[in-house]
Amino acid sequence: MNFLVTGGAGFIGSHVCERLLHSNHAVWAFDDLNPFYSPAIKRRNLDEVAAAGAKFTFVHGDLSDAKELDRLFQSNRFDQVIHLAARAGVRPSLEDPALYQRVNVEGTVNVLEAARRHGVKKAILASSSSVYGVNQKVPFAESDPVASVISPYAASKVACEGLGHVYHHVHGLDVTMLRFFTVYGPRQRPDLAIHKFAQLITAGKPVPVFGDGTTARDYTFVSDIVDGIMACTERTFGYEIFNLGNSHTVTLARLIELLEQSLGKTAVLQRLPAQPGDVPITYADLAKSQRCLAYAPKVRIEEGIPRFVEWLKKRPAA
Repeated sequence: MNFLVTGGAGFIGSHVCERLLHSNHAVWAFDDLNPFYSPAIKRRNLDEVAAAGAKFTFVHGDLSDAKELDRLFQSNRFDQVIHLAARAGVRPSLEDPALYQRVNVEGTVNVLEAARRHGVKKAILASSSSVYGVNQKVPFAESDPVASVISPYAASKVACEGLGHVYHHVHGLDVTMLRFFTVYGPRQRPDLAIHKFAQLITAGKPVPVFGDGTTARDYTFVSDIVDGIMACTERTFGYEIFNLGNSHTVTLARLIELLEQSLGKTAVLQRLPAQPGDVPITYADLAKSQRCLAYAPKVRIEEGIPRFVEWLKKRPAA
């Protein structure tokens, strides 16, 4: 089949492209290579993806340009779209909420509209565990209300879920929304906690610890996320939302301990107040994903952190 993967030069997107190529699909990766983090890192990701198979095309483009997307869909026949591109990050979204609205919400409209206009029947869209906000019930289930978001980033993802439902209900697209829970692993963005902390510990620099270290996250290894995405490409749902997580929470203090063990160095901690927009816990209820996708995450944090550190040590500088 022919797949368009938006955000294909990024962390999760590059792994998805590789898996599709290894499964003998043709893949177009669409990415604007924006400077949220170094474009050189994204270009290195693309080089690694291109080595995975000959049926790979990179398209440098901007989600906010509806005409550009329309031309792409017009000149290529896609069977499915995997829409992963977005402006990411809770804290940066507080600083520039309009950017997150434009890229994440309007960009998603542009992707869905291009798919509708050109007869693409199936779209898989990235959402986020951030949509659960300060939900008091754990673990988080897909049926839980999502009215308590606390960042523009999370609000943009709630809007995307609503748009996905509109395009299914009105236009008949098969739309699957995937709520990712704190993804980590090789190629992880350098601004994310595990990557950032590992670099700081290695350099002997202070590690910023916001709050008392008891905040907890459902860290999910990237290969498990890709397993879930691939399962969605093989099934038809109409419109559904699925959690993709590990369903095991890890406190910030425990995460730092695991990094110290894998790196063989002690972290210098810088204690700071809790940050606005940060939720106290993320924790995925996987019952629906297990039932409908046969989703079964395999990599526990005790295995995943050493695998990430091994990649980090071998990675050439950007």
